[in-house]
Amino acid sequence: MTPFSAELLGTAIIILFGNGVVANVVLDRTKGNGGGLIAITTGWAMAVFVGVYATAPHSGAHLNPAVSLALCITGGLPWASLPAYLAAQLCGAALGQTLVWLMYRDHFDATADTAAQLACFATGPAIRKPLRNLLAEAIATFAFVLAILLIRPADSPMGALDALPVALLVLGVGLSLGGPTGYAINPARDLAPRIVHALLPIRGKGDSDWSYAWVPVAGPLLGGALAALLLPLLRSA
Repeated sequence: MTPFSAELLGTAIIILFGNGVVANVVLDRTKGNGGGLIAITTGWAMAVFVGVYATAPHSGAHLNPAVSLALCITGGLPWASLPAYLAAQLCGAALGQTLVWLMYRDHFDATADTAAQLACFATGPAIRKPLRNLLAEAIATFAFVLAILLIRPADSPMGALDALPVALLVLGVGLSLGGPTGYAINPARDLAPRIVHALLPIRGKGDSDWSYAWVPVAGPLLGGALAALLLPLLRSA
């Protein structure tokens, strides 16, 4: 498996299971309707566990542009490889989201709440204040990426055994820092599914909220870059 195919597959797995649990909880007439925050955060953690475990030996299991950017800054990934990683992550997220829609198509059509429909694709703020939402995404991603960089041995790829701590990290971020914005912490996780939402023929769907779309892209990239820049200071302290 090439790094490109591994990143594509891993990101598809994350979105299929991650946004799959969101669809199961928020869409009408599903078996998991009303399952709540614990179901969603646990589902996302398991999604990351499977995605990382399956692909770590082949690509390092970045599965997130914020992680790939941070590794470029720290020297763990050549800058020339970054475009291919980003492309694979975006394509994988789009594929995974399309599978979620196919799985829950009847439930999307049965759900009149357009916000609930969109929530199965992309994040949105609990209180819309873009700059504070940006700060929330940056802080959550900073904590997420910094912990990954500390878990990951210096100059070594992410290994399959690192999947469990990363999954627990995602669970912790979701439970503690996910309240303001829904913790995108991954630009590909939000942008590609939002594009898919705009393209798919969902009955009665609303708009894709493009006025907010920059926040879950810029915030995670900012937080990931800051974590990478501060890592040497923390390691030398």
